[in-house]
Amino acid sequence: MSSPSDNTIAVLGAGSWGTALAILLGHNSHTVRLWGHLPAEVEALSRDRENKAFLPGIRLPDNVNPQANLEAALKGATEVLIVVPSHAFRAVVTSIAPLVSPSTGIAWATKGFEPGSQRLLSDVARELLSESDLAVISGPTFAGEVARCLPTAVTVAASSQAHASRMANLLHAPWFRAYTSDDLIGVQIGGASKNVLAIAAGIADGLGFGANTRAALITRGLAEIMRLGIALGGNPETFMGLAGLGDLVLTCTDNQSRNRRMGLALAEGLTIDAAKLRIGQEVEGVHTAQEVFKLAHRTGVEMPISEQVYRVLYEGQAPEAAVRNLLDRRLKSEGI
Repeated sequence: MSSPSDNTIAVLGAGSWGTALAILLGHNSHTVRLWGHLPAEVEALSRDRENKAFLPGIRLPDNVNPQANLEAALKGATEVLIVVPSHAFRAVVTSIAPLVSPSTGIAWATKGFEPGSQRLLSDVARELLSESDLAVISGPTFAGEVARCLPTAVTVAASSQAHASRMANLLHAPWFRAYTSDDLIGVQIGGASKNVLAIAAGIADGLGFGANTRAALITRGLAEIMRLGIALGGNPETFMGLAGLGDLVLTCTDNQSRNRRMGLALAEGLTIDAAKLRIGQEVEGVHTAQEVFKLAHRTGVEMPISEQVYRVLYEGQAPEAAVRNLLDRRLKSEGI
């Protein structure tokens, strides 16, 4: 545990990932206010001192204070860390805009695009918080492992090196390492797009196609992400790092990934709604598949795997047909 600090951090979003980050920051001796939008859930967090729904058996540090009132959660905060689903991001940023000063650092650990507009979340945040320092946290992370203090590394990309370093220092622990980056675009695209590929990997494994297929999907999926990221202004090197390849491998290969479990359920024949009910949490890749499909068409970027996932999710295409469509594509060189 680090030495006591004067930092007060408001973590907005009391799901599994928000709670895990609040626990990490609490272990780092910061004062943490963990805000949730459902008063009954916040009351349970305060009473039980653990998130029994998503992280059972892992106690909240004493300096993590659940809070149902947004204004109270933000009062005096030196940093705000937003950890809500992408579809709620704009609403939350809109709510906090009149409550924070330009000197308050804003960061988020949400992975996705704004639904309907395909905008990066940094564009949404910049629109609503034009004077604030912005940062995004992304990388190969499962909430349960972070909450249990298992070794983890992430990337913090920010609008300024000073803010990236400040956020990395807040997160740093003997078991948690944060690397800094100035590539806000690439880090966000890698973190969002990999969820679509994880659904593809789950479908392939669910259909029994084996390790060869999974490796091919990961490799060619990374090529798709890189094509999109470069077209939108990302740094190619970013996609070979934690927020690109690292996160892609994690979510495609481990059943802690909700997106991978969605693919497994679809291969089993479940509907999207039935799969969501089984998983019991937000599955960002379902929303992101639609945004990536539209982005790819708008920018002229070829993303065949992501396109087939979109057609399974939104056009009723059978998973088996999606695989056939990929195998029937014309031969070409391997370049990205």
